[in-house]
Amino acid sequence: MLEQLKSRARALKRETLALYFAVRDPRTPWYAKSFAALVIAYAFSPIDLIPDFIPVIGYLDDLILVPAGIALALKMIPREVMEEARLTAAAQGPARGVGMIGASVIITIWIAIAVWAILLAIQIIQEKL
Repeated sequence: MLEQLKSRARALKRETLALYFAVRDPRTPWYAKSFAALVIAYAFSPIDLIPDFIPVIGYLDDLILVPAGIALALKMIPREVMEEARLTAAAQGPARGVGMIGASVIITIWIAIAVWAILLAIQIIQEKL
């Protein structure tokens, strides 16, 4: 059972790397590039939207969001582009710096949510005064 989980995790990592290469392909539609870039950034990011130390819920994003995002992104990308991207991923191995890009995207999202919440709170307070 543990070997099967490890095998699935490796396959998921390879598929995420293939998505990275597919995003860089000019034949990939812009909407697929945008969505896949977010999925890749989140998958390779050392920072999660839901921290792993929160029991059960902390791992749900890794177990559900990432595979679901990858599956949806794969449906958006042309088949021939993904086949070439998988070959490139197998030949080149992991890309360097993707983790930092992912962390930057997640941090930016958190900052945007915090700014939005603060502005909303200010607006509500001003309406009550």
